[in-house]
Amino acid sequence: MVNKEIMEMMAFIVYLCLVLGIGIFFFVKGRKETGDKAYFLGGRQMNGWVAALSAGASDMSAWVLMGLPGSIYLWGMGQIWISVGLLIGTVLAWVLVAPRLRRMSILADDAITIPQFLTKRFRTEHPALQVVCSVIFCVAYCIYSASSIVACGNLFNKVFGMPGQYAMIGATIIILVYTFMGGFNAVCWTDFFQGLLMLMALMAAPVVALAVMSKPDFAPVAEVVTPDNYYNLLSSGKLDWASVKDILSGFGWGLGYFGMPHILVRYMSIKSEKEMKKSRIIGSFWTFLILGMASVVALVAHQYLGSSLSADDRSLVFITMVRSLFPPLLAGILLSAILAASMSTADSQLLASSSAFSSDLYKPVIRKNASDKEMLWVGRGVVALIAIIALFIAMSPGCAGIMALVECAWAAFGSAFGPAILLALFWKKFTYKGAIAGVVAGFLTDAVWHMFFSGSVESLTVVNTGLYEIIPGFIVSFIFAVIVSLMDKEPSEEVQSLVEKAAKPIE
Repeated sequence: MVNKEIMEMMAFIVYLCLVLGIGIFFFVKGRKETGDKAYFLGGRQMNGWVAALSAGASDMSAWVLMGLPGSIYLWGMGQIWISVGLLIGTVLAWVLVAPRLRRMSILADDAITIPQFLTKRFRTEHPALQVVCSVIFCVAYCIYSASSIVACGNLFNKVFGMPGQYAMIGATIIILVYTFMGGFNAVCWTDFFQGLLMLMALMAAPVVALAVMSKPDFAPVAEVVTPDNYYNLLSSGKLDWASVKDILSGFGWGLGYFGMPHILVRYMSIKSEKEMKKSRIIGSFWTFLILGMASVVALVAHQYLGSSLSADDRSLVFITMVRSLFPPLLAGILLSAILAASMSTADSQLLASSSAFSSDLYKPVIRKNASDKEMLWVGRGVVALIAIIALFIAMSPGCAGIMALVECAWAAFGSAFGPAILLALFWKKFTYKGAIAGVVAGFLTDAVWHMFFSGSVESLTVVNTGLYEIIPGFIVSFIFAVIVSLMDKEPSEEVQSLVEKAAKPIE
C-alpha cells in the first residue's frame, strides 16, 4: 500500500515540476517584454490550439471530474442537464461572442480586460464602470478560486491521507509561483497541457473499465442498485416542477459563458481571424468530449462500482475507478487530471482578478501615472492577495464545498456581465449608463436570489424555488441595461459604428 502511494506521489511530483517549468520558461522568455498587455493578454499572440484548450481547461474545473460524475453516478441521467447547458453555451460563445469581442476589443483602443473593454467601447474616460467591475471581479474570484483550492485539498487527502489544509496550502503556493512568474502565457500553456491530460483521463477510465467488465469472471465492487428513473432525463420521472427546474437551471449554466471574464479574455488573446476559426472548432469539440466522457464515466462506474459509494463519497467516483483499474504510476498520472482541472481554473481566475484591479482600479483611480513596470508588480501583488483570501475561504470550517462555490461565482459573473457583453457587441444604442445599470442590477439580483429564493442559504430562505440564481439575475440585468439605455442620450455615431466594424473580419 505504501509503495502504491509512493508511485502515485511520484507521478504528481512529475506533473507539478512540469507546470512549474512552464512558468519558469515564460518568466525567462518574457523578461524583455514589459507592460500589462504582455503579462495579462500574452500580446494577443495566442494560437488556435492553445487558446481553445486554455479556454476549456480554465472553464472545466475539478467539478467535471468529481462533481458531475458523482451526481450522475448517484442520481442518474436527470443530472445531465448542466452538461447540456454548458455545451450549448460554449458553442454559442465561440460562434457569437468570440470573433466580435476580439475585433471590438482591438478597435476600442486595444482594450486588454473586460472592464476596460466595456468602458472604451463607449469612448469614455469615466472610471465608474471599471471600478464597479473590478470590485465584483475580486469578490467573485475569491470564491471561485477557493473551489479549486478545496478540490486540491480533497484530492491529496483522499489519495494520500494528507491533511487537507496542508494540501491546500501547497497547491496555492504552486499556482502562485507559475502565475506570478509567467503571466498570461504561462497560464495558457499550462492550461493547454492540462486540457489534454483531463481529456486523456476521462477517456481512459471508462474504456479500461468496460474491458474489465467484459471478462466472464467480473463482479462489481458492490451490489448494483438502480434507483427508479435512473436512466430517465426527467429527474422525477415526469414533467413536474422538480424536473423543469433541473432543466432550466441546467440551461442557465450556459448563460455564464457570455460573462465569464477568464474565458472571454482567451477570445481577445487570439492572434488572427484564421486562428479564431480554428479555436472555435477545437474548443467546441473539446468541450463536447469532456462533458460526454464525464457522463460516460458516471454510467460505467454505476455498473463497475455498484452502490459502494454513498452520497457523501460520490465525488470520489473517478478517483476510485482509476485507482482500482490502473497500476500506481499510471493511476497517479491520470489522477493528476484532477489537479490539472483545479489549477487550470485557479490560475486563470487569479490572473483575471489581478488584471481587473491593476488596469481598471489602480491606474485609473489610485495612480493615473503608474508605469508599466509598476502595473506589472501591482498585478502580481494582487495575484498573491486574492490567492491568500481564497485559501482562507477554502480552509474555513463553514466552506460549502466545491460545487456550491462554483455555482455561486459562476452565477455572479453570468448575471452581472453576460447581458452587458452581448449588448455591447450587438446593439448600437447600448449606452455607458445602461452598462452600469445592467452590471449592478444583475449582480444584486443574483445575490438576493441566492440568499432568499434558491434554498442555498437555509437560514435565510423565504421561498425555496430551487431555480439557479443565474436565470433571474441574467433577465433582470438585461432588462435594466435596455431600459436605462433607451432612457439615456443616444450614443455618438463613432460609438455606434464600432458595432458595424466589429462585424467584419480584421487581422
